Amino acid sequence: DLRLIQNFNLKVDESALTGESASVHKSIEPVKADAPLVEQSDMGWMGTTIVNGRGTGMVVQTGMQTQFGKIASITEGAGGGATPLQKKLAVLGKKLGIYSLAISVLVAMIGWMLGKDLFEMFLTGIALAVAVVPEGLPAVVTITLALGIKAMAKQKALLRNLQAAETLGATTTICTDKTGTLTQNQMTVKKIWLPSEEIEVTGSGYDPAGHFEVDGKKIDYKSHADLLMFLKSALVCNHAKVQKNENDWEVIGEPTEAALIVAAYKAWLDSDKSSTATVSEFAFNSIRKRMSIILHEKEGLTAYVKGAPEVILQRSTHILKEGNILPLDKTNRNKIESAYETMAKNGLRTLAIAFRKLPKETKYSEESVENDLVLLGIAGIIDPPHEEVPEGIKMAKTAGINIIMITGDNPDTATSIAHSVGLETDRAITSAELSHIDDETLGTVLSEKVLFARARPEDKLRIVKILKSRDEVVAMTGDGVNDAPALKEADIGIAMGKKGTDVAKSASDIVLTDDNFASIINAVKEGRREYDNIQKFVLYLLASNSGEVIAIFINILLGGPLILIPVQILWMNLVTDGMTAVALGVEPADKSIMKRPPRDVHEPILDRHGIIMIILLGSYIGLATLWLFHYYLAKDPQNGILLAQTVAFTGIIILEKMNVLNFRSLREPMTTIGFFTNKWILLAITFTIGLQACAVYVPFLQDVLHTTAMGWEDWGIIVLVALPIFIITEIYKWIRWK
Repeated sequence: DLRLIQNFNLKVDESALTGESASVHKSIEPVKADAPLVEQSDMGWMGTTIVNGRGTGMVVQTGMQTQFGKIASITEGAGGGATPLQKKLAVLGKKLGIYSLAISVLVAMIGWMLGKDLFEMFLTGIALAVAVVPEGLPAVVTITLALGIKAMAKQKALLRNLQAAETLGATTTICTDKTGTLTQNQMTVKKIWLPSEEIEVTGSGYDPAGHFEVDGKKIDYKSHADLLMFLKSALVCNHAKVQKNENDWEVIGEPTEAALIVAAYKAWLDSDKSSTATVSEFAFNSIRKRMSIILHEKEGLTAYVKGAPEVILQRSTHILKEGNILPLDKTNRNKIESAYETMAKNGLRTLAIAFRKLPKETKYSEESVENDLVLLGIAGIIDPPHEEVPEGIKMAKTAGINIIMITGDNPDTATSIAHSVGLETDRAITSAELSHIDDETLGTVLSEKVLFARARPEDKLRIVKILKSRDEVVAMTGDGVNDAPALKEADIGIAMGKKGTDVAKSASDIVLTDDNFASIINAVKEGRREYDNIQKFVLYLLASNSGEVIAIFINILLGGPLILIPVQILWMNLVTDGMTAVALGVEPADKSIMKRPPRDVHEPILDRHGIIMIILLGSYIGLATLWLFHYYLAKDPQNGILLAQTVAFTGIIILEKMNVLNFRSLREPMTTIGFFTNKWILLAITFTIGLQACAVYVPFLQDVLHTTAMGWEDWGIIVLVALPIFIITEIYKWIRWK
C-alpha cells in the first residue's frame, strides 16, 4: 500500500477491493483518519489497477499488513462447520445406531426367554441390527451428491465441494454483492440528454449492439444531427480503447470513457483520428473535473470538452439545439441542471459534453480555451444489471428466499440498481451507520427491507455471522477480494467465474461460469431437488428395513423358524435396495418445488409425515412377508422351510420394489409426475428383480443365499400380495392432491 506524494491525473480501478464500480481519482491531499476505504483518495492499494495518469508513493504497508493482506487474515479465520445435511445425517446415524442395538438386544433376550436357542437368538440379534441400519445409505448419499455436480454444471454452477448444492437448496437468505454480481461491471451509457430531446440508449456492457430510442420508439440516428455531434465529441475527447477479442469485448483505459466509445459505435462512428491532428490537451483531474482536447480539423481548430455537468455548464455560453447554436439563457440553464440532477437521483453517473470553435489567435491555455463553450448534452452512465436478474429475484421471492444487497458502492447507485431489478428496499445503511448499530439491533434491521452500501469486508462478514446466529442458512455471492471473508463464512459461498478474482473463487463453494445471478436460483432448485431425493431414499430404505425388522420380530414372537438370515438381509440392503435408492436420487424435481418456502433449519430428515409413512408401509411389508412365509410353511411344515424362506426373501424384495414407486414423490400422485419421467428407476427395478431371479435359480447363489427354485404360481402370489402397497398409497395421494 502506498501513501501518494506525487499525482499526475492518477485514476485507479478499485472495484475488486472496495466494490466501487467507477474509477477513483487520486490526490495527494490528506483525508480524515476515519474516512472509508473508498474515500481515501491519497492512498494507492496493493492489487488495484491504474487506468489513467501516473504517480509516486511511499510504501506504508506490505504483505499481510496491506488491505489485501488484512482481508486474507479475516478470510483465514472465517468459515468451518458442518453443512445442514451433514448435521442431519449425523443425528439420524446416532439414532439408528441406538435403535439397532436396542432392538437387537431386546428381541434376542425375548426369544431366549421364550425358550429359543441362545446361539440362534444371537444370530437373530445380528440380523436385526443389520436390518435396522441402511448400510447402503452413505454410498447412496455420496453417489447422489456426485451426480448432482453434473446437473449443477448444466445450470452454469461449478461445485467445489460435494455438499454445496444441497446446502444451497436449504438457503433462506442470499446476501449479494452488486458490482459484477447483480450488475455486469461494465459501464454503459443509458441516457443522453440533449437540449432538443432526451434519448434512451439500448444494449448493455461493452458490446456495441444497440440502438437509440425516443419515447420508446427506435430512431434513425443519421437524421439527428445533435446526437451525432454529441457522440462524435465524446469519441474524440477520449483515450480509452474498446476492441473485440476471441470471446468478448475488451476495454483498455477508463470505464466511463469506454462507455462513451461504445455509445458512439452504436451510431457506427469511427474512432480513427488519422485525418485530424491533436494540437494540445488539458487532462482531467479531481480539481478541474474536466478534460479538453484541441484538434486541427478542415474547418480550423476545435476544442472538445467533457467533464462534470456543473463545471461544464458554468463555462458554457451556448447550446446546440436542432442543428443551431443558440445562447444559453436562464430557462435552458434550469433545464440542464434539472436533467443532470434527475439522472444522479436515479443512480446514473453524469458527464457533460461540449465543444468550441477556436479563433486563430486563441492561446493554448486552460482559461483561454475552456470558456464560451457550446454545451451539447449530458450522458447518463451506469453499470447495468444482468438482464436475467429481475426474473431471478422474482423466482427467489416465490421460493421464500430473502435477498439482501451488500455493496461497497455508494447508496444512491445501490438503491437505483435495487429498484431496477425488483429488489424492494426502504433504506440504505452505510458502513459508518452500521458501526453504530449493535448486533441485537442489527438482527432486527436485517428482517426489514434494507440494503448496505459502502460496506467493508468486516461489515459483510458481520452481517453473515448475525444471520447465521438467527438460524438462517446464508448464501453469499461476490466477485471481489473484499467479498472473500463473507464468502468463506457463509453456509454457501458463490463466486463469479468470468470476472471474479481468484481470491473470491478460492473462498467459495460454488463458482458461476456465466456470472449470472439467475443461475443461482436455478442452482437452488437443483439443491432442493437433491435434498428431496435424499429424503425420499432415506424414507424408502427405512420403510424397507422396518419391514424386515417387523417380519423377524413378530416371527420370533410367534415361535417360527428364522424367516430371513443375515446374508439375505445384507443382499437386500447393499445390492437390491442400493440400486433403486440411487435411481431415486435422479428423480426430477416436483413441479411445485420453487413455490415452497425453504425448509426449517431444525427440521429433521425424518419428520412426522415421514415417520408415519415408514410405520404404515413398513408394517405392510413386514406383515405381508410374514404371511407369505407362514402360508408356505403351513403347506409343508417338515420340508417346506427352505421354500418358505425363499418366497419370504423374494416377496420382501418385490414388496420393496413396488414400494419404491410410492417414494418417487412424497406429495404428488403418479398421474401428475408421470410414470416414465424417471427411466432409471424403472431400469433399476427391472435389474434388481433380475438379480433376485438369479439368486433363486443360479446354483452358486442358491448355496450362498440359502434359496431354492420357485414356480410361476409362487411369483404370481408374491405379485398379488405386493400390488396393494402401491395402489392404496396412490389412491391416498390422488385424494389428497385433488
